[in-house]
Amino acid sequence: MKNIILLLILIGFLSSCTEKEDKEEMIDKQAAQFTSELTELKQYFKIPGLAVSIEKNGENVYRNYFGVADIEKSTELDATTLFPIASITKVFSGVLTMKLVEQKKLSLDDPIDKFLPKPMLGDSILVKHILSHTSQGNVGKHFYYSSRFGLITKVIEKASGTSFSEMMEKEIITPLNLKNTFLLKDSTQISRIAKPYILDNGIEVGFIDYGYSSSAGIVSNSEDLAIFNNALDNNLIISSTSKNIMFTSFGNNLPYGYGIFNQQFENLNMVWAYGQYDCYSSLLLKIPSKNITLSLLANNSLLSDPARLINGDVTSSLFALSFLKNYVLKLNEMPLFEKQDAISKPLSNTEFYRKKILGQALAESYMARFQPEKLKTSKKLLNHIFSEYPDYLEYADLNLLHNLSFLKDVAFYMELGEFNDFDTQIENIGKKIIAQEPNNPYAHSYLGTFYVRKDNKEKAKYHFENIVNAKNFSKNWYTNEAQQWLNENINIK
Repeated sequence: MKNIILLLILIGFLSSCTEKEDKEEMIDKQAAQFTSELTELKQYFKIPGLAVSIEKNGENVYRNYFGVADIEKSTELDATTLFPIASITKVFSGVLTMKLVEQKKLSLDDPIDKFLPKPMLGDSILVKHILSHTSQGNVGKHFYYSSRFGLITKVIEKASGTSFSEMMEKEIITPLNLKNTFLLKDSTQISRIAKPYILDNGIEVGFIDYGYSSSAGIVSNSEDLAIFNNALDNNLIISSTSKNIMFTSFGNNLPYGYGIFNQQFENLNMVWAYGQYDCYSSLLLKIPSKNITLSLLANNSLLSDPARLINGDVTSSLFALSFLKNYVLKLNEMPLFEKQDAISKPLSNTEFYRKKILGQALAESYMARFQPEKLKTSKKLLNHIFSEYPDYLEYADLNLLHNLSFLKDVAFYMELGEFNDFDTQIENIGKKIIAQEPNNPYAHSYLGTFYVRKDNKEKAKYHFENIVNAKNFSKNWYTNEAQQWLNENINIK
C-alpha cells in the first residue's frame, strides 16, 4: 500500500513538472513570437526606438527595449530612457478628477463654465461631457475627440485650490514614488528623454513639444507606467467605484469613459489610451478581466498615427493586435502581416482575421506616402476583404472610410493617376456614417474632398458647408480646410 502511495505521489510530481515545463515553453513561445512581430513592426514603421512592457496579475511578464534613443550617437534604448507620453496624460487627469469627486470638491454634473475664468460653453455642457469627449455637436450623444479636454486643467485647479502640477505631484507622483515621471516644462528637463524623430524624407530629427495641461505633457517610462497601472488595478489612488465609472463607456456605442477609451471586442472589455505628438507616440491597453496590461512608448509618431486611434478603435493598431493575438486570444498560429502575393485564409476567429487585414490595409495606405508601391498592397488587401466579406456596410466604420479616401489622396498628390477603385464603397460608407452622425466632421471632410476629386462642386459644397456651419464644434483642421475651399470656390466669406 505504501509503495502504491509513493508511486502515485511520484506520478503526480512528474505530471506537475511536465505541466510546469509545458507552461514555461508556452510562455517562451509567446514572448518569442511577440518579439519577432514587434521587431517587424518597428522596421515597418521606421520607429527608431520602442519600449514595451506587459504586466499580468501585478507582475511583469514581458519587458523589452528595441532600437535607439539617439540615432546619431547610437545610444541604445534602455530602462533609463524617458518618453513624452502625450495624451496618456489624460488618464492621469481623469484619475485626479475622480479623486476630487471622491473628496466632494466637484461633481461630474457641474457645468464646465463654473470652473472657467469666463463662460465659454453654456450651462448644458458639463464636466462629464468634457471628460468623455461628448461635448461637441449633440451634447452627450456622440464622441468626437476634442481639444476641449484641456479645460479639465482649470477644473482641477479651481476645485482643488492648487495648481495642476501640484495636484499631480501630491496625489499621484509622490505617493507612488514615480521617480521617472514629471510634467515637461522646458528644455532643462530633457537629459534622459529619447531624441524625437519624424518620418518625412527618411527618418529626420524632430522636435519636442514643451508645456503641459490635463490633455498632454507628462514624461515617463515603462517602469513608472507599470507602477501607475498597478496602483489603478489595486485601487490605491482612487476607489474601485470611481475607477469603474472612469473606465465605463459614457453611453451605448460610445468608445470613451472619463479620460480613457473603453471598447468591446471578442467578448473582452478593453480599456486603453494612446498618445501622439508629431515626434512621439504611446499606447496603454488594459484587459481588466485578464488582469493584463500592455504599454508601448516610441520616439516617432508611427506607433499611433497610422492606426487612426483618434477614432476610438484600438483594433486598428497592428501593435495592439499582436498583443491580443499572442497574450490574450491565443491565436499565435495566425500571421500578423500578410504577404501581397499570398494572402492567408481565416483558419479560425474570422472577426480577428478581418480586423487584422483591415489594420494592415490602413497601415499600408499610410506608408504609401513614403513608399508608393504600398498603395497596391493596401488595394489588394481591401479587395480581398470585400471579396471575403461582401456585406461591407455591416462592418464599415470611419477608419475604413479614411483608408479608402486616403488611397485616393495618395494617388492624387503623388501624381499616380486617377484612383477610382473604391469610389462606390466611399460613397456608400460615407452615407452610412452620416446617417448615423449627421454632423460627423471627418466623414464630411472625406466626402467633400472625394467630390472635389470627382469635380462635383455642388456635393463638395454641401459637405464643406456642413462642417463650417455645424453648431457647437470647436475649430479644427477640417474646419479650416472646408472654409478655405468654400472661400476659393463659392466665394463665401
